[in-house]
Amino acid sequence: MNDLRVPVLVVGGGPVGLSAALFLGRHGVRSLLVEKRDGTSSLPRAPGLQARTMELFRSAGVNAPIRALEVGDSHAYFEGGILQVETFAQIDDAVVLEAPSLDGPEISAERVMGCGQDRYERVLVELARDAGTDIRFHTRLMSFTQDDNGVTAVVKDTETGELTSIRADYMIGADGASSRTRETLGVQRSGRGTVFNALSIYFRAPELEELLKGRKFILCYATAAPGTLMGLSRLHGIDPWLAAPLYYPDKGETPEDFTDERCVDIVRTAAGKAEMKVEIVAKVPWQGAQLVAETFRRGRVFLAGDAAHLHPPAGGFGANTGIHDAHNLAWKLAWVLAGKAGDALLDSYDAERRMVGAAMAEQAMVRNRIRHGHADDQTRASMVDDVIITLGYRYQSDAITGGDKDAPVLTPRLELTGQPGTRAPHLWLDRDGDRISATDLFWDDFVLLTGARDSGWIDAAGRLSIPVQTHVVADDGDLVPLEKDWAAAYGVTKNGAVLVRPDAFVAWRSQRSVPDQESVLTDVLRRARGLDGGAR
Repeated sequence: MNDLRVPVLVVGGGPVGLSAALFLGRHGVRSLLVEKRDGTSSLPRAPGLQARTMELFRSAGVNAPIRALEVGDSHAYFEGGILQVETFAQIDDAVVLEAPSLDGPEISAERVMGCGQDRYERVLVELARDAGTDIRFHTRLMSFTQDDNGVTAVVKDTETGELTSIRADYMIGADGASSRTRETLGVQRSGRGTVFNALSIYFRAPELEELLKGRKFILCYATAAPGTLMGLSRLHGIDPWLAAPLYYPDKGETPEDFTDERCVDIVRTAAGKAEMKVEIVAKVPWQGAQLVAETFRRGRVFLAGDAAHLHPPAGGFGANTGIHDAHNLAWKLAWVLAGKAGDALLDSYDAERRMVGAAMAEQAMVRNRIRHGHADDQTRASMVDDVIITLGYRYQSDAITGGDKDAPVLTPRLELTGQPGTRAPHLWLDRDGDRISATDLFWDDFVLLTGARDSGWIDAAGRLSIPVQTHVVADDGDLVPLEKDWAAAYGVTKNGAVLVRPDAFVAWRSQRSVPDQESVLTDVLRRARGLDGGAR
């Protein structure tokens, strides 16, 4: 048996595991990723990348090669919303079920992007390897144990049968809904369980584009196919198309019942064109379920993505939420491994991301009920706008000082005004002649912002034993606001200060100058790094 030593072992090579390895590598942490598949996905799943997801890739310096995968202007398809028709031939009579707001130039420097998982996974592999990740496909996790100092895992090369023992400081289980990592840990899940069964049908039908008259949409449901509701997606493009009819095991139906002939018939019926040429490319059965793990951390092992929180695809929250998990965890692991943060910072991963994961799962369920015609008025009223879900979620943990403990994870309105626990507001700044977003400042360090050179905060930060980046955001500062007043945008006076984490979330703020600034900053920085309880 071979033996390896690595700081972090990542189990699972989908979007979440690959993103975790990429972010770790960009933070200077070497990792080994094992994936039981022979390679990246060959099917265009998870085709919508949120603005916040693109912000994370931007902060890691890799959004350009990912954005380059976009075919044309995919934003127009997001603007088309969620539609319902009897047949696709009746697209002129489509009913708009949802018209989500997803981004905007006042909110983010990035925007949503349509691209299939089959394309962006390949790029994530290249980027992660360039960042130093050892990626091994056709490699299955067989077992693992952990102790106070690390994790010992055994993996198997499914081509050669060769076993390798891996000793890691930490392990990330990004191995999907049926996660072996979660099962080995004995972590239970709660939720509604399976709420529907579906079959993804990937097909080619050249006539369908003409039938739809160029109508742009995220998803279009057709009700004409007997006994099912078929959703047609086109964010990833149209080669192949993706449709997802439901099937009902309680009626004795199984995926095997869906022969190619039956699938062709379903597509034709939903299209409203009996003789339309249809070529079936692939069929993949899956379950829409809502389940959230009772903890995302057990010792030195962490759960991320579907291994931690599983929900129906309505809203496209799955891969995106998992990538956000990976980013939240990666910088914290990097800081702990570098000796710059305490173990308590890793506890904040569970505290922050589990609440977000549960909220995302609930919102996906709300959308699922609305789209399938099972929603009452109370369910419809509980739906939160997509832009709040993707950019406006809040963190609550011991690493945040001064956050609103009573505020929900998802507020009814988008509130990005510098409150602790929220994503730092975007505004355009001039830095030495370059136009940047405020969110471009946050990646590899804590950043202290103030609106005046004589506020005292910069001098106080310079006397700290804990280093922190500092910037003055003012007309005479090293960062010059171009369109908005920084202090107003961040909810402080010009003599106030805001401490922002490497993930662009506000860790603390003071609306004005205060006495003993050095002591205040020491307390909040120690707490934000998980070094002790800090000031409350």
